[in-house]
Amino acid sequence: MNLIIDVGNSFVKLAVYKASSLEHRKVVNHDEIVDAVVALKKQYPAINRGIISSVGSIESDHLVDLKKELELLVLNSEVKLPFKNKYKTPKTLGVDRIALVSASVKKFPDENVLIIDAGTCITYDFINTKNEYIGGAISPGLNTRYKSLNNLTANLPLLEIEMPKNIIGQSTSSSIHSGVVNGVLKELDGVVEAYKLKYLDLTVILTGGDANFLSKQLKSSIFAHSNFLLEGLNYILQFNSDE
Repeated sequence: MNLIIDVGNSFVKLAVYKASSLEHRKVVNHDEIVDAVVALKKQYPAINRGIISSVGSIESDHLVDLKKELELLVLNSEVKLPFKNKYKTPKTLGVDRIALVSASVKKFPDENVLIIDAGTCITYDFINTKNEYIGGAISPGLNTRYKSLNNLTANLPLLEIEMPKNIIGQSTSSSIHSGVVNGVLKELDGVVEAYKLKYLDLTVILTGGDANFLSKQLKSSIFAHSNFLLEGLNYILQFNSDE
Protein backbone atom coordinates (compact mmCIF):
# COMPACT_ATOMS: atom_id res chain seq x y z
CA MET A 1 0.00 0.00 0.00
CA ASN A 2 1.11 3.56 -0.72
CA LEU A 3 0.98 6.58 1.57
CA ILE A 4 0.60 9.92 -0.18
CA ILE A 5 1.60 13.10 1.67
CA ASP A 6 0.67 16.45 0.13
CA VAL A 7 2.04 19.36 2.16
CA GLY A 8 0.15 22.52 1.27
CA ASN A 9 0.48 26.09 2.48
CA SER A 10 -2.22 25.66 5.14
CA PHE A 11 -2.74 21.93 5.71
CA VAL A 12 -1.33 18.48 4.98
CA LYS A 13 -3.40 15.97 3.03
CA LEU A 14 -2.73 12.27 3.64
CA ALA A 15 -4.06 9.47 1.46
CA VAL A 16 -3.71 5.71 1.53
CA TYR A 17 -3.84 3.89 -1.81
CA LYS A 18 -4.08 0.20 -2.53
CA ALA A 19 -2.74 0.08 -6.09
CA SER A 20 -4.86 2.80 -7.76
CA SER A 21 -7.76 2.62 -5.29
CA LEU A 22 -8.12 5.34 -2.65
CA GLU A 23 -8.69 3.63 0.72
CA HIS A 24 -8.44 6.54 3.16
CA ARG A 25 -8.00 10.32 3.13
CA LYS A 26 -7.50 12.83 5.92
CA VAL A 27 -6.33 16.39 6.49
CA VAL A 28 -4.05 17.44 9.38
CA ASN A 29 -2.07 20.46 10.51
CA HIS A 30 1.62 20.69 9.71
CA ASP A 31 2.73 19.91 13.26
CA GLU A 32 0.59 16.74 13.30
CA ILE A 33 2.15 15.14 10.22
CA VAL A 34 4.48 12.63 11.92
CA ASP A 35 1.89 11.45 14.46
CA ALA A 36 -0.70 11.13 11.69
CA VAL A 37 1.64 8.97 9.60
CA VAL A 38 2.42 6.73 12.58
CA ALA A 39 -1.31 6.31 13.25
CA LEU A 40 -2.05 5.47 9.62
CA LYS A 41 0.70 2.86 9.60
CA LYS A 42 -0.93 1.19 12.61
CA GLN A 43 -4.32 1.34 10.89
CA TYR A 44 -2.90 0.06 7.58
CA PRO A 45 0.10 -2.21 8.37
CA ALA A 46 0.51 -2.98 4.65
CA ILE A 47 1.81 0.55 3.99
CA ASN A 48 5.42 0.11 2.89
CA ARG A 49 6.25 3.14 0.79
CA GLY A 50 5.25 6.73 0.37
CA ILE A 51 5.73 9.96 -1.52
CA ILE A 52 5.79 13.51 -0.18
CA SER A 53 5.08 16.64 -2.16
CA SER A 54 5.55 20.01 -0.51
CA VAL A 55 4.53 23.44 -1.76
CA GLY A 56 4.41 24.63 1.84
CA SER A 57 7.15 24.41 4.43
CA ILE A 58 8.03 21.19 6.21
CA GLU A 59 10.48 21.06 9.10
CA SER A 60 13.65 19.09 8.40
CA ASP A 61 13.15 17.10 11.64
CA HIS A 62 9.72 16.01 10.42
CA LEU A 63 11.18 14.84 7.13
CA VAL A 64 13.85 12.83 8.97
CA ASP A 65 11.20 11.21 11.18
CA LEU A 66 9.02 10.37 8.18
CA LYS A 67 11.91 8.66 6.43
CA LYS A 68 12.34 6.48 9.52
CA GLU A 69 8.72 5.36 9.24
CA LEU A 70 8.65 4.30 5.58
CA GLU A 71 10.49 4.23 2.28
CA LEU A 72 9.83 7.81 1.20
CA LEU A 73 10.17 9.41 -2.23
CA VAL A 74 10.56 13.20 -2.02
CA LEU A 75 9.09 14.75 -5.16
CA ASN A 76 11.37 17.24 -6.90
CA SER A 77 12.60 18.06 -10.39
CA GLU A 78 15.06 15.14 -10.33
CA VAL A 79 12.41 12.44 -9.87
CA LYS A 80 11.58 10.31 -12.91
CA LEU A 81 8.25 11.44 -14.37
CA PRO A 82 5.67 9.69 -16.58
CA PHE A 83 5.86 12.46 -19.19
CA LYS A 84 8.47 14.45 -21.16
CA ASN A 85 9.08 17.76 -19.46
CA LYS A 86 9.54 20.47 -22.12
CA TYR A 87 9.34 23.33 -19.61
CA LYS A 88 12.28 25.66 -20.22
CA THR A 89 12.98 25.97 -16.49
CA PRO A 90 12.13 22.46 -15.22
CA LYS A 91 13.69 23.03 -11.80
CA THR A 92 11.20 25.83 -11.12
CA LEU A 93 8.11 23.81 -12.04
CA GLY A 94 6.00 23.38 -8.90
CA VAL A 95 5.57 19.87 -7.51
CA ASP A 96 1.82 20.39 -7.39
CA ARG A 97 1.79 21.07 -11.13
CA ILE A 98 3.99 18.01 -11.74
CA ALA A 99 1.52 15.85 -9.82
CA LEU A 100 -1.51 17.19 -11.70
CA VAL A 101 0.10 16.61 -15.09
CA SER A 102 1.04 13.07 -14.02
CA ALA A 103 -2.57 12.39 -13.06
CA SER A 104 -3.75 13.58 -16.47
CA VAL A 105 -1.29 11.23 -18.18
CA LYS A 106 -2.75 8.27 -16.31
CA LYS A 107 -6.38 9.29 -16.73
CA PHE A 108 -6.22 10.61 -20.30
CA PRO A 109 -3.20 9.07 -22.07
CA ASP A 110 -2.25 10.38 -25.53
CA GLU A 111 -4.69 13.28 -25.34
CA ASN A 112 -4.34 17.06 -25.40
CA VAL A 113 -5.16 18.01 -21.83
CA LEU A 114 -5.47 21.36 -20.10
CA ILE A 115 -5.42 21.07 -16.30
CA ILE A 116 -6.74 24.05 -14.36
CA ASP A 117 -6.02 24.09 -10.63
CA ALA A 118 -8.10 26.75 -8.87
CA GLY A 119 -6.66 27.47 -5.45
CA THR A 120 -4.47 30.19 -3.95
CA CYS A 121 -3.20 30.59 -7.48
CA ILE A 122 -4.94 29.48 -10.65
CA THR A 123 -2.50 27.36 -12.63
CA TYR A 124 -2.96 26.21 -16.20
CA ASP A 125 -0.90 23.24 -17.42
CA PHE A 126 -0.95 21.74 -20.90
CA ILE A 127 0.27 18.33 -22.08
CA ASN A 128 -0.10 17.20 -25.69
CA THR A 129 -0.84 13.92 -27.47
CA LYS A 130 2.90 13.17 -27.63
CA ASN A 131 3.05 13.03 -23.82
CA GLU A 132 4.99 16.31 -23.81
CA TYR A 133 4.40 18.85 -21.05
CA ILE A 134 4.64 22.25 -22.76
CA GLY A 135 3.85 24.72 -19.97
CA GLY A 136 0.92 26.91 -19.04
CA ALA A 137 0.14 29.97 -16.93
CA ILE A 138 -0.21 31.20 -13.36
CA SER A 139 -2.64 33.86 -12.13
CA PRO A 140 -4.10 34.91 -8.76
CA GLY A 141 -6.87 32.74 -7.33
CA LEU A 142 -10.21 33.92 -5.95
CA ASN A 143 -9.10 34.42 -2.33
CA THR A 144 -5.84 36.01 -3.44
CA ARG A 145 -7.80 38.59 -5.45
CA TYR A 146 -10.12 39.37 -2.55
CA LYS A 147 -7.13 39.77 -0.21
CA SER A 148 -5.18 41.95 -2.62
CA LEU A 149 -8.07 44.43 -2.88
CA ASN A 150 -8.13 44.65 0.92
CA ASN A 151 -4.34 44.73 1.42
CA LEU A 152 -3.44 47.16 -1.34
CA THR A 153 -6.21 49.71 -0.86
CA ALA A 154 -7.15 51.88 2.08
CA ASN A 155 -10.92 51.43 2.18
CA LEU A 156 -11.96 48.17 0.51
CA PRO A 157 -13.14 45.42 2.90
CA LEU A 158 -11.98 41.80 2.96
CA LEU A 159 -14.91 39.64 1.84
CA GLU A 160 -15.64 35.93 1.69
CA ILE A 161 -16.16 34.35 -1.72
CA GLU A 162 -19.74 34.84 -2.92
CA MET A 163 -21.42 34.41 -6.29
CA PRO A 164 -22.58 37.85 -7.49
CA LYS A 165 -26.30 38.19 -8.13
CA ASN A 166 -25.81 40.77 -10.87
CA ILE A 167 -23.04 41.80 -13.22
CA ILE A 168 -23.64 45.37 -12.06
CA GLY A 169 -22.54 45.88 -8.46
CA GLN A 170 -24.69 48.42 -6.64
CA SER A 171 -22.63 48.59 -3.47
CA THR A 172 -18.94 48.29 -2.66
CA SER A 173 -19.37 44.68 -1.56
CA SER A 174 -21.42 43.61 -4.58
CA SER A 175 -19.00 45.45 -6.88
CA ILE A 176 -16.08 43.50 -5.41
CA HIS A 177 -17.91 40.19 -5.78
CA SER A 178 -18.81 41.03 -9.37
CA GLY A 179 -15.28 42.11 -10.24
CA VAL A 180 -13.47 39.22 -8.60
CA VAL A 181 -15.76 36.29 -9.39
CA ASN A 182 -16.82 37.36 -12.87
CA GLY A 183 -13.23 38.28 -13.64
CA VAL A 184 -12.07 34.76 -12.77
CA LEU A 185 -14.95 33.12 -14.67
CA LYS A 186 -14.29 35.19 -17.80
CA GLU A 187 -10.58 34.43 -17.51
CA LEU A 188 -11.21 30.69 -17.30
CA ASP A 189 -13.66 30.68 -20.21
CA GLY A 190 -11.31 32.84 -22.27
CA VAL A 191 -8.26 30.65 -21.65
CA VAL A 192 -10.18 27.46 -22.44
CA GLU A 193 -11.53 28.96 -25.67
CA ALA A 194 -8.03 30.07 -26.71
CA TYR A 195 -6.70 26.53 -26.22
CA LYS A 196 -9.66 25.02 -28.09
CA LEU A 197 -8.96 27.22 -31.10
CA LYS A 198 -5.51 25.64 -31.29
CA TYR A 199 -6.40 22.12 -30.10
CA LEU A 200 -9.87 21.04 -31.23
CA ASP A 201 -9.67 17.71 -29.39
CA LEU A 202 -8.97 19.25 -25.99
CA THR A 203 -9.82 17.65 -22.64
CA VAL A 204 -10.18 20.22 -19.86
CA ILE A 205 -9.86 19.32 -16.18
CA LEU A 206 -10.78 21.66 -13.33
CA THR A 207 -9.53 20.81 -9.87
CA GLY A 208 -8.44 22.57 -6.68
CA GLY A 209 -10.14 24.09 -3.66
CA ASP A 210 -12.41 26.42 -5.64
CA ALA A 211 -13.27 23.89 -8.38
CA ASN A 212 -16.78 23.10 -7.12
CA PHE A 213 -17.66 26.77 -6.72
CA LEU A 214 -16.45 27.65 -10.21
CA SER A 215 -17.50 24.58 -12.20
CA LYS A 216 -21.22 25.32 -11.86
CA GLN A 217 -20.77 28.70 -13.54
CA LEU A 218 -18.44 27.91 -16.42
CA LYS A 219 -19.64 27.65 -20.00
CA SER A 220 -16.99 25.13 -20.98
CA SER A 221 -17.51 21.40 -20.48
CA ILE A 222 -15.10 20.59 -17.67
CA PHE A 223 -14.38 17.45 -15.71
CA ALA A 224 -13.87 18.33 -12.04
CA HIS A 225 -11.93 15.98 -9.76
CA SER A 226 -11.20 16.74 -6.11
CA ASN A 227 -8.52 14.05 -5.59
CA PHE A 228 -6.70 14.57 -8.87
CA LEU A 229 -3.43 15.77 -7.32
CA LEU A 230 -3.34 12.84 -4.89
CA GLU A 231 -3.89 10.42 -7.76
CA GLY A 232 -1.01 12.04 -9.61
CA LEU A 233 1.33 11.61 -6.65
CA ASN A 234 0.31 7.97 -6.32
CA TYR A 235 1.00 7.42 -10.02
CA ILE A 236 4.47 9.02 -9.73
CA LEU A 237 5.23 6.72 -6.81
CA GLN A 238 4.08 3.68 -8.79
CA PHE A 239 6.04 4.84 -11.84
CA ASN A 240 9.25 5.06 -9.77
CA SER A 241 8.62 1.74 -8.00
CA ASP A 242 7.99 -0.36 -11.11
CA GLU A 243 11.58 -0.26 -12.36
